[in-house]
Amino acid sequence: MGKAKKHKRFSKAKVPLDIQLEGDRYAKPTGRVKSRVRQDDEESFVDSQLSKKILQQARKQQLELEENVGISNASPLSKPSSSLSGTNVESDDDEEEDDDANLKAYDYENALSQINPEDEKAIERFMSKDPEVRRTLADIIAEKITEKQTELATQLSDAGNPQLEDVDPRVKEMYEGVGEVLSKYRTGKLPKAFKIIPRLQNWEQILYITDPTSWSASAMYMATRIFASNLKEKMAQRFYNLVLLPRIRDDIAEYKKVNFHLFQAMRKALYKPGAFMKGFLLPLCESGNCTLREAIIVGAVIARNSIPMLHSAAAILKIAEMDYNGANSIFLRIFFDKKYALPYRVVDAVVFHFLRFQRDRRELPVLWHQALLTFVQRYKGDVSSEQREALLGLLRHQCHPKITPEVRRELQSAKCRDEETMEPEHGLDEQMSSLD
Repeated sequence: MGKAKKHKRFSKAKVPLDIQLEGDRYAKPTGRVKSRVRQDDEESFVDSQLSKKILQQARKQQLELEENVGISNASPLSKPSSSLSGTNVESDDDEEEDDDANLKAYDYENALSQINPEDEKAIERFMSKDPEVRRTLADIIAEKITEKQTELATQLSDAGNPQLEDVDPRVKEMYEGVGEVLSKYRTGKLPKAFKIIPRLQNWEQILYITDPTSWSASAMYMATRIFASNLKEKMAQRFYNLVLLPRIRDDIAEYKKVNFHLFQAMRKALYKPGAFMKGFLLPLCESGNCTLREAIIVGAVIARNSIPMLHSAAAILKIAEMDYNGANSIFLRIFFDKKYALPYRVVDAVVFHFLRFQRDRRELPVLWHQALLTFVQRYKGDVSSEQREALLGLLRHQCHPKITPEVRRELQSAKCRDEETMEPEHGLDEQMSSLD
């Protein structure tokens, strides 16, 4: 059926009745024209004076932010008031990081640019002369293979270790190809064969086939995300210790800073804080040769992410009991600046850590005095009266012209905890037993 013919519009007084009846059968468009003016289409301009004021305010706010964060200060060994702790940023387990968080991650470069060779030499004086040999994943696998061959030769192995079973040549060839992909990886999806490695029983052996030392920085970040999300805490601890930590240290040693993707990998590793402490931070401190740059970079990761109190308290307790090196003071100061409500057991361990230097004739670095000042500022009310007197006696042997008067003033104005009730520390005992 064809369309109805359009008739010329007339006033109803002049249109015949049959045409009017025929026209009422169909809807007629209204004559109103809708005009929508979008706000985006209206261009607004800012004059030069207003834009100049806006830029001045933006610069002023940026300077205030840098002063609050403390990273824009001069050398971390030269000013007692400098602080590496910035605004805590919650570590997400989302697949994409916020752009603002990514920009904040590079604030530590200002501190790295201010490091003097003299400062590094001052830290090197407190490094261990016989550091532990760094072990990588390749060393662990080689030792296990040697042990397995010895067992087979002596016929003392009855069932064999499934983690050391011979890999099918086709599987080995496939994962060697995965390793080549990861060495050139920049962005996009990872091979599915790599994503299933955390579910394999011999995941360390398969991971060794992919050659983690040749991975790109982006691949290391993606691998850290996968292993931090899918591995159990003990297995993630081994990945951090054998793969992530050596890569971070090698990158810093070669380029004097760390790649942005590797920095994000460390932040993502904090998704499992217990594994990060036991597999990354504590081995770095125990190595005895942690440099000033490494301490600043890893400290920036700790300062910018939220960490549960028990994990941090256990780490503080372990670091305070270690043999001293300059990097330990940086990590202790950063943990103090997080202002945790630490158990008295941890506070006592930190006090004894500082009192050990009462008879030390070496000239302690400024970092040690800064850590002491931060401790008494945050926890002067948690020390006992005897500990306060002992710390005041310490200041007579270890003195800094600018920092020591501030420490003495804080201690003299402190209200001690002697009359307070001791709090239960069962959670800390469990956390310490897990670190042993």
